[in-house]
Amino acid sequence: MAEAAARIPLPDAAFGVARSFSGRRWILKDVPIEAERALARIVSPALARLLAARGVSADAAAAYLAPKLKDLMPDPLVLKDMGTAVDRVARALEAGERIAVFGDYDVDGSTSAALLADFLSALGVAARLYIPDRMTEGYGPSPAAMRLLADEGAKLAVTVDCGAAAIAALEEAKAAGLDVVVLDHHLVEAAPPAIAHVNPNQPGDESGLGHLCAAGVTFLFLVALNRHLRDSGFYARKEIVEPDLRLFLDLVGLATVCDVVPLTGLNRAFVRQGLGQMGQMSRPGLAALAGVAKAVPPFTPYHLGFVFGPRINAGGRVGRSSLGVDLLTAREPQMAEEFAAALDMHNRERQAIEKLILDEAIAMAALQDNSPFLLAASDGWHPGVVGIVAGRLKERFGKPAFVAGFEGGMGRGSARSIPGIDIGAIMRAARETGVIESGGGHAMAAGFSLMQSQLDGFRAFLAEQFGGAGPALAAANELEIYAVTSPSGANLSLLTEIAGAGPFGAGNPEPVVAVPDARVTYADVVGRDHVKLRLQGGDGSRLDAIAFRAAATPLGEGLLASRGGTIHAVGRLRQDDWSGAPRVQLEIQDAAPGTG
Repeated sequence: MAEAAARIPLPDAAFGVARSFSGRRWILKDVPIEAERALARIVSPALARLLAARGVSADAAAAYLAPKLKDLMPDPLVLKDMGTAVDRVARALEAGERIAVFGDYDVDGSTSAALLADFLSALGVAARLYIPDRMTEGYGPSPAAMRLLADEGAKLAVTVDCGAAAIAALEEAKAAGLDVVVLDHHLVEAAPPAIAHVNPNQPGDESGLGHLCAAGVTFLFLVALNRHLRDSGFYARKEIVEPDLRLFLDLVGLATVCDVVPLTGLNRAFVRQGLGQMGQMSRPGLAALAGVAKAVPPFTPYHLGFVFGPRINAGGRVGRSSLGVDLLTAREPQMAEEFAAALDMHNRERQAIEKLILDEAIAMAALQDNSPFLLAASDGWHPGVVGIVAGRLKERFGKPAFVAGFEGGMGRGSARSIPGIDIGAIMRAARETGVIESGGGHAMAAGFSLMQSQLDGFRAFLAEQFGGAGPALAAANELEIYAVTSPSGANLSLLTEIAGAGPFGAGNPEPVVAVPDARVTYADVVGRDHVKLRLQGGDGSRLDAIAFRAAATPLGEGLLASRGGTIHAVGRLRQDDWSGAPRVQLEIQDAAPGTG
């Protein structure tokens, strides 16, 4: 096998960069020439190349560039158990039963709970919102939580972004006379004991909607429920104005980006429409969060993933787990501002904790140079930030990373992966074989728990699982370049053309642009550990650039050592409004010595 693989020729390295400052090989994206030419007749050359690389034909270009929900929305009833779920909730509404909404503490869980709570509120129903405490209750429904809700008088609980694997908790709910409807998207191999289990990633579901996040599934549920209530005459009998579901798309778009699901098809439309709705600043909680973050519309996926998302997550990581949903469902601006300020404070706490743990984890990872994966664990590491640290390690070293923090012998961990390695499946296999206490998740992100005594066995299990990971690791070490420009060509016009193929994210990555043979006229460390540069083209034009969190990395060291010389730089173009007048800045992902 190894001998056969060795005969496969490697593609030519772009600009001759077989090993960059970060140790990566650069590849110029291969684009179908005929498709590119056909597209260039109707869109700009830069956009034509990008669309051709995405596999978009000239005939499909218009629909791709302006995705519409009405064209992409499926009938929600294609999801298994959707009809049963809608009927049970509708009966609860007709009978005036008390309804509980049980969510998760991350962005997807908080937005899903807020969607359902907002819809019920529009019907005059005050749902009982329950978000478990991350530190004391952990993820998902517990038997104790189900008993509590039943004791409080709830007759129906709807779990969102959780519940699919909570067998013991749902059995307890059934014994207590509490019906449960599960709205989830996590992969499971058996149905939970619920009245209805709506989940595109369960056995027997043939909807083809497995790429949706939980908020996407919840939105489809609300579409189906809304239609049922309208057709059954519920709104007319109760003299209730039908909720406008378009106003809910800000939360769906936010969750779709933050849960890192593929931004293709329906998800792309969710984000495009969601960004537009968010720009209206009609939701007090998001308006307040934008205020503390000093963010102004028009918003982009960057704002969702790196401005709003981390702050909403901060409550579940280091603060009160329900803060996120409290913010998103707040009606009064003053209350929303208080929640936003608390989340912003917790986010700063999270950043400080993350920095301390990340430094230790990087030192551990640096000793695992010959391993196809990274495993870092220690006593006292906060479980609320291990996922972020795992992501940082994965980005820095180009390998799947597993990070766990132990307290009293029990560890809670998170894992982040690279394309081609399904760590969700690895975690499930580890759980089923007893290597760890619990585990599960998606292909790219997963969580797990284990005893300290299991750590060595877990490491050995991972080593066995990663035995054939060579091709995926090699691919992860390649950096694909979509377009080439100069400092003068990296302008607002080019940025606008590229944005036409967005929104970008998982499954629809933002294109990497190369700026070859640019002279470094300025390079220095700014902020805590960022490297700021000024690049100059042969015609004297200049382009500002920055490499975030790079100062102590091989990339940062290479950039700083290139003062006065030339480099090939690759990265993503960003609009920079810091100085007042908008201009373009290159967010550097990698660089290599130039030829000038």
